[in-house]
Amino acid sequence: MLGDVPSKAMTWADEVIGRRSAGRFEYLMRDRDGKFSRAFDQVFTGGGVRILKIPPRAPRANCYAERFAGTLRRECLDHLLIYGERHLRRVLADFEWHYNDHRPHQSRDQKPPLHDPGQVIDMTAPVRRTKAVSGLINQYRRAA
Repeated sequence: MLGDVPSKAMTWADEVIGRRSAGRFEYLMRDRDGKFSRAFDQVFTGGGVRILKIPPRAPRANCYAERFAGTLRRECLDHLLIYGERHLRRVLADFEWHYNDHRPHQSRDQKPPLHDPGQVIDMTAPVRRTKAVSGLINQYRRAA
């Protein structure tokens, strides 16, 4: 566990976030919503992460997170009934893989973030369909 914050002061989510984020980043940018408790901040500051709060009533100051949250909601969560924590974790992991490995991004010339420009694609190979995100999304690729 990061820092010396007593477990009773933290929610389960605070503890999980703290464990998973240890050493992964230097800053956490967040809004001033009351749902972020002092214990939430202490989890991160105890691990050496600096908390940066955006100005009041300025959602555009955290535009990348807001954009991703909207995309996740519109393309995934609005179309699924989540049965529990384990199901939610699987759906989020699948969507993360789809978002980074396959989904076209307008700002990257319709290429996914993890696209390898050196990879040669055989345009004569047949197209294969795979299902992603619990069958919600169909992905199409050239067969290897």
